[in-house]
Amino acid sequence: MLQRLRHAEIMRRVRLSGATSVRDLASQLGVSPSTIRRDLEVLDRDGTLRRVRGGALADADDDRPFAEVAGVDEQDKEAVAARAAQLVADGEVLLLDIGTTTMRLARRLRGRRVTVVTSSLAVLDALRSDSAVELLLLGGMVRRTYHSLVGVLTEAALSQVVADRVFLGASGVRPDGQLVDTTLAEVPLKRAMIAAAEQVVLLVDRHKFPGTGALRVCGPEDIDVIVTNGGADETTLGACVAAGAQVLLT
Repeated sequence: MLQRLRHAEIMRRVRLSGATSVRDLASQLGVSPSTIRRDLEVLDRDGTLRRVRGGALADADDDRPFAEVAGVDEQDKEAVAARAAQLVADGEVLLLDIGTTTMRLARRLRGRRVTVVTSSLAVLDALRSDSAVELLLLGGMVRRTYHSLVGVLTEAALSQVVADRVFLGASGVRPDGQLVDTTLAEVPLKRAMIAAAEQVVLLVDRHKFPGTGALRVCGPEDIDVIVTNGGADETTLGACVAAGAQVLLT
């Protein structure tokens, strides 16, 4: 891959996830870690990203808009959402995490007799006019870039929730099955959602294996079902299955 194309792809991945590691980039782009390190040094000097030990971060004011993230890997996300919707039974109480895949799932729940609890403003937009769905929005501070509510008020509201299942998103799944994310404010909410639900369903398209993220959300033993696409890393899926998760492929 030409250097300029590699730089463009590095920036796309960093902006999408907020943070990434040298190891992940080397694996995803098929080059050596030393090549990635040199690339990151150049991009850091240019001011297009921030080089940190072991990887790189997007600048805080360089977060990609939600609509832009939603347009990435659309077919894979749509397939995951469609398969996840098949798990839902009428009358259930569902927790929907933030993210572009859970937004797609919300659209597929229109007309269903379910209760949806969420901190996602994108889910709110998808369901606000649907009289069949009982919709509960968790309070909190608005994270405008990613159309979500975060903070202690959101966590406090989650402590009052008992759900049949949570549909959870993530930035990545590590080779050992650890679930990781990039955003500090979202991690405690994901953990609170896991604690509030009888069943934990992870919605991750195949590109989230390994994905990116320096912050641990939970281990594979905390996940009951993984919905992803064919082509997701088999070794990682195997680690999740060994920990007790069921894998559903689209």
